[in-house]
Amino acid sequence: MRWLLDIHKGQSSISVGSGNHDAHLFVILLHGRGSSSEAMIPIAEQLSMDGVRFVIPQAGLNRWYPETAFGPLEANEPDLSSALGRISNLVDDAHEEGFSNEQIIFGGFSQGACLASEYVARNARKFGGLFVLSGALIGPKGMHRNYPGSFEDMPVFIGGSDVDPWVPHELILDTAAVFHRMGADLDLRIYPGMPHTINADEISRVQEMLANTLPIKDERI
Repeated sequence: MRWLLDIHKGQSSISVGSGNHDAHLFVILLHGRGSSSEAMIPIAEQLSMDGVRFVIPQAGLNRWYPETAFGPLEANEPDLSSALGRISNLVDDAHEEGFSNEQIIFGGFSQGACLASEYVARNARKFGGLFVLSGALIGPKGMHRNYPGSFEDMPVFIGGSDVDPWVPHELILDTAAVFHRMGADLDLRIYPGMPHTINADEISRVQEMLANTLPIKDERI
């Protein structure tokens, strides 16, 4: 059926945080497999601060692509291309609302983290930042990755576990190496023994990224 070629087209998004006129950062936050945009609201609320708007898109069928992130790319098509296109549309929306690239931050958990990292790597430029929570770049182990572009010290936080059954430790390290090679200001944190989840230290480090990216307020009177 034709609609299956663009499974994420027309799906809704949830907006959390500062309104259009008060926001200085536009954060695209992506949910994991089998989850939903609503399930990411508590994460957005934990990260919330003045001047930050979170946009949380919903994936068709509650997943961004059907197979494992770490198998052949073609196994996840056409849904992967549809998912990447959905993010591109959100970036266009942000630009239309007046946000620059350096005011756009990407992040996600699990499958959403994999998708966020893959989109940013394929579209390398100095965005506001990227946070990858229990995820890695999409594609099989040993895949040659020669993405064009540079991040020019864009902040990237990658948090994960050494025993995650869904995201192999070595692929997290490989992902970190790719972003470092492409000029990101990388903060990699491996939490020994952590299950497939998000911990308080990760929340704190993402909050720090957001705070450092917000414009400095002039408190003079």
